[in-house]
Amino acid sequence: MAATRVLLLLSGRAESPGFAHSVCRLLGAGPGLGPWSTHCGLKRGRLVLSDEPLPGASTRLPLQRSPFCPFAALEQQFGARAAELPTNRGVDPGVAVILQSSDQTVLLTRRTSTLSVSPNLWVPPGGHVELDEELLDGGLRELWEESGLQLPQGQFSWVPLGLWESAYPPRLSWGLPKYHHIILYLLVVSQESQQQLQARIQPNPSEVSAFMWLGPDVAAAVAATEDGTETPRHLPQELPPSVLAVELEEDGGTRPLALPMSTLLRTTPTTAEGKERVSTGTKFALRLWLQHLGR
Repeated sequence: MAATRVLLLLSGRAESPGFAHSVCRLLGAGPGLGPWSTHCGLKRGRLVLSDEPLPGASTRLPLQRSPFCPFAALEQQFGARAAELPTNRGVDPGVAVILQSSDQTVLLTRRTSTLSVSPNLWVPPGGHVELDEELLDGGLRELWEESGLQLPQGQFSWVPLGLWESAYPPRLSWGLPKYHHIILYLLVVSQESQQQLQARIQPNPSEVSAFMWLGPDVAAAVAATEDGTETPRHLPQELPPSVLAVELEEDGGTRPLALPMSTLLRTTPTTAEGKERVSTGTKFALRLWLQHLGR
């Protein structure tokens, strides 16, 4: 098996979770929706998660999974399908940056439709963490690679927000999961305004097809939508019918895009499709951001 990138300490005993194992369940998650409080050590190139306080520096963070997490579903089924999952792989760490401007808006990007994983999803900039990379450095690198934004040292602050158990495909009805990550969401607060940051954005067209800034009111509406329900939702009257985004054109230019609010409030469908929506993990991260603003 490759080097352990996500390490669990269960009652002080070290354990490397296999690809097919639900990390939330191993850390004591019950049948509810969570989140569950978890002790987290931010190590170079990896995450250490524990059900007890860690010796030395550690942070207590909320850990969450989707209501339809395929790893939780597979463990409940005890069927032959779980045997089809890889046995020589573990769980990988990932990092995503909730970039907040000085005027309290946050940046989301839309993944291109040509990507094999999570196409057309609205997410914060983020991705994998290198073996020898600090988690913050990995997040800032992904921010730069996807948006072209480099934040000068001394002109931003940061804090870890929470952890998300991520699977792709996100539902068993889409097929067996091929990717399993624990995503660390980092809040990075810039001293620059949205206008100043937007003037410097140069999105990578191979990964990003559009971007937008969300304020607290719209973010609260998006964060309140619960994936996994088929109940139709009605937009509150005070919400705008659309949100202004910026879309990349094939010639390298950009154009304004009026993104319907109904698109942002979509939930994860039961069948695989490439419809534009905000990812479930992003909704979780937006809830944490709003809680942080409230403090």
